[in-house]
Amino acid sequence: MQQFALENIRNLALLSHAGAGKTSLAEAILFTTGTINRLGKVDDGTTVSDYDPVETKRRISINLSVIPCQWKNNKINILDTPGYADFIAEMKAAVRVSDGAIIVICAASSVEVGTEQTWGYCDDAGLPRLVMVNKMDRENADFDGVVEDLQKKFGTGCVPIQLPIGAHTTFQGVIDLLAMKSYTGSQVKEGEVPSELKDQAESLRGKLVEAIAEVDDALLEKFLGGEEISPDELTEGLRRGVVAGKIVPVLAGSALQNIGTGLLLDAVSRYLPSPKERGVSVISESGGAEVVEPDAAAPLAALVFKTTADPYVGKLTYFRVYRGVIDSNSQVWNATRGEIERIGQLYLIRGKTQEPVPQVKAGDIGAVAKLALTNTGDTLCTRDKPVKLPPVAFPEPTFSEAVYPKTKADLDKLGAALSRLVEEDPTLRMHRDPDTSETIISAMGETQLDVAAEKMSRKFGVGVDLKTPKVPYKETITGSADAEYRHKKQTGGHGQYGHVILKVEPLPRSSGVQFESKVVGGRIPTNYIPAVEKGVHEAVQEGVVAHYPVTDVKVTVHDGSFHPVDSSEICFKIAGAGAVKKGLAEARPIILEPIVTLTVKVPEDYTGEIIGDLNTKRAQLQGMNPEGGWNTIQALVPLAEVQRYAIDLKSKTQGRGTFSIEFDHYQETPANVVQKIVADREREKVAEKV
Repeated sequence: MQQFALENIRNLALLSHAGAGKTSLAEAILFTTGTINRLGKVDDGTTVSDYDPVETKRRISINLSVIPCQWKNNKINILDTPGYADFIAEMKAAVRVSDGAIIVICAASSVEVGTEQTWGYCDDAGLPRLVMVNKMDRENADFDGVVEDLQKKFGTGCVPIQLPIGAHTTFQGVIDLLAMKSYTGSQVKEGEVPSELKDQAESLRGKLVEAIAEVDDALLEKFLGGEEISPDELTEGLRRGVVAGKIVPVLAGSALQNIGTGLLLDAVSRYLPSPKERGVSVISESGGAEVVEPDAAAPLAALVFKTTADPYVGKLTYFRVYRGVIDSNSQVWNATRGEIERIGQLYLIRGKTQEPVPQVKAGDIGAVAKLALTNTGDTLCTRDKPVKLPPVAFPEPTFSEAVYPKTKADLDKLGAALSRLVEEDPTLRMHRDPDTSETIISAMGETQLDVAAEKMSRKFGVGVDLKTPKVPYKETITGSADAEYRHKKQTGGHGQYGHVILKVEPLPRSSGVQFESKVVGGRIPTNYIPAVEKGVHEAVQEGVVAHYPVTDVKVTVHDGSFHPVDSSEICFKIAGAGAVKKGLAEARPIILEPIVTLTVKVPEDYTGEIIGDLNTKRAQLQGMNPEGGWNTIQALVPLAEVQRYAIDLKSKTQGRGTFSIEFDHYQETPANVVQKIVADREREKVAEKV
């Protein structure tokens, strides 16, 4: 296995809006570098990076794939990511462990929502990037329009370094604006700039040279003085501009025709930074943060950025080494868990294939199987020099569904399957709702949960149905009432007798259920009072309006009677429950619904539509905060109205809006809504009996 120096490694996130051709471009890169001998297709699932059966079925990327290749003297680790927003965890992980990015844009679709989002992720991470305008062979391909859009949305630093020759059926290749040479066909035939494009090429070259000169004072002085800037100076100046984030080179090509791929790889090698040029931020044992130089001779510091669960191979853990070396069959210190982790055989991963390697050095990416305690986000290091690397920042899930096993056998395996899935995807969350007794799984969107259900079936043999979660309604009372219940039965032997008189009254919100005994004179013997209390607490589990749990009620037992022979604990438990039910029914019972704080962030253009939609959801607007072309809207909304808000917001903002939900309080449900809740609950109760 060839070892590469730090300066000869490139770790790149391949990012785009869904459908721009990332995976096809990754395939073209592997073919151009000689890593594979034929081009696979996304449609038939023959690409290296889209190997999961669910990806083949849906024809979209779902998982982050690591696809290393070698170009000239450099090793390039490309991290092909999904373009679909539901799988943001994979994008975030790729950006976190990359030193640069290639943002792919469809020449016909131009800048889309996903482009804006991935651009933002790169900005947050400070990642230098190139733009590849793909699909120049598509109908309506418009390179100039894409450049104009880029400059309008992301600034004039987006500068073409190539000019396509033709478009759609006439697309043949590109002009390199620095070398002023043409490169045509998939076999890359070098030639002169076509005469009909010479003026445009020279104009664009002038703008490129000016952009490069503005990055360096010495070059700017030469440029303003009318002096010639040498090709080497331009190349080095462009590299410095890209690494500093001041210039984003724009290239053109067609992944399907494999035109422009080699020139893209040249640009990656020349202009994007190696791990050596990107300092490593570490947190020492004392808690202080510092930036250190990447160095293979330094103590180990590696970050786990992805975990996959496979029923046959077991757990596969992906990591990037920032400092030092990690060896096969060794021990490392998991600084996040504070425990030793045994390392088995290390692998270099290419799609689904694994190549055993003796070690993985600083700057490179590898994987290891069957780690016992390490999870995504953990830092692996040496015990004597422990450090922590900032983990991947994953967003909180915003869409939830209840999971129901299809059979008894599925129920037995459900917990283990869900745990493995959550371990694999950090944006999946799982919990048991104590109010509704449902298992809830939360994610970034509906598609992600559909895929999770498919994975459970395929990987772990667990069949599930996903349903909208039940709303945890509660019941309470708005008035006070006295109630009496006498439980009396006479049988052949001992009879049954319990007699309870009590009062129910409302309490402030979030008070729960309180019980008090004011029985005097032994009207109910002291030893039966706990039985009465038990009956009360069991009775409030199902209210009298729609059988929802009762809350915010005080129950005071103040009288009753007993029989010296026929009374027992069970009799007083029944009497306590019966008295409470009667009291609740007479104390003006109501249904309470959960109210959440909904915080929505949308571009200003969508504000009116979003507020109008919230008004239809019984929302109470709390405030609005405009900032930088965006509006953050805050409202109190019944949970029942926003269970599927992730779908609504995506539809209304073309995926640009984001939101978060946090429980706030319970409040009385309007009468017109109560009727529907009661009817739905009755149907549910009937269905449970069937």
